[in-house]
Amino acid sequence: MRITGRANKDWFLEEGAKLYIVDTTLRDGEQTAGVVFTNDEKIKIAKYLDQIGVDQIEAGIPVMGGFEKDCIKEIVNLGLKSSIMAWNRAVISDIQESISCGVDAVAISISTSDIHIVHKLQTTREDVLKRMSDAVKYAKDRGVYVSVNAEDASRTDIEFLTEFALVAKHAGANRLRFCDTVGTLDPLTTFRYIRTLVDAVGIDVEMHTHNDFGMATANSLAGVYAGANHVGVTVNGLGERAGNSCLQEVIMGIKYLLKMELPYNTTIFKEVAEYVAVASGRALPVSKPIVGNNIFAHESGIHGDGVLKNPLTYEVFSPEEVGLERQIVLGKHSGSAAVKAKFHEYGMELSNEDAAELLARVRDMSIAKKRSLFDKELILMYEDFQKELQG
Repeated sequence: MRITGRANKDWFLEEGAKLYIVDTTLRDGEQTAGVVFTNDEKIKIAKYLDQIGVDQIEAGIPVMGGFEKDCIKEIVNLGLKSSIMAWNRAVISDIQESISCGVDAVAISISTSDIHIVHKLQTTREDVLKRMSDAVKYAKDRGVYVSVNAEDASRTDIEFLTEFALVAKHAGANRLRFCDTVGTLDPLTTFRYIRTLVDAVGIDVEMHTHNDFGMATANSLAGVYAGANHVGVTVNGLGERAGNSCLQEVIMGIKYLLKMELPYNTTIFKEVAEYVAVASGRALPVSKPIVGNNIFAHESGIHGDGVLKNPLTYEVFSPEEVGLERQIVLGKHSGSAAVKAKFHEYGMELSNEDAAELLARVRDMSIAKKRSLFDKELILMYEDFQKELQG
């Protein structure tokens, strides 16, 4: 995963550095209010994530025991290429449960903001540092990869967060997960936070952003600009409240906006999105970025004409790259070029005069029905038009 084309001083990841995608659909995604995956669904999702090429899968919380722990063990035993991580509090018994599942990585999570330390944990900053350090040392002594999760990092005093990261690094942690737990970041603030941490501590940083203000993906990319080399995501952006940074958006954003070469298999994005939508009971919006049905649907006459001449006029990448197909949709805003192209799909070649007449009928019917028209309706319209010409 090589970074190319970004030689200016504002680009902070070094040339040749690797970027890692960490998917937490099976943990944070399932913490979406009202969402429960069966173990079979979790196994299927883990296999999908491995097919995509996700670098690390956060599979769940072993200390929950029962079916949860059994499922994590089963995922570990699938022999996937992805690293398998389990989530833990900064508690030794949690970590013991995770290690007993056979995972190769653990996330150790504890709050760092004063509002959490005082009101949730009801303890002190010093105690937070000790709990975290003891848990990290215990895990590292057992030979697993360790991510230290700074919960509510975005509302944490930056000096204490820097100290927290330094203590984690000295205890042996492999990376710091920077958690925008309640989604209060904006991209400029994100850049300053992450740049400060990377400069001061020199530890790998993972972006873990929530979408409460609609900026989860933007904040993840801003973190990468600043030097973060891991990004936490969920399929479809599942997650608590407004959700997490979306896997499909992050990968395509990194590829086309940050101009990075990526090894991930994006052609199954739509298939995976639909499976997770059904499994989670959360419908996939037609306008969902990257994988929604409307992303490559063109109705406007100007857009339709442009796309027919050259898809790049209104598409940044091809629909096939994410498992979709281009659609020319006929409705109120369509033009005659789109009408001719649409009927060509049915094997019908229209003259300019016939296209203009059918366009008028398309617009009238679309207004009457308050929507674009279905294929069957268009074919019936054409048949009625032909009968009129013959009669």
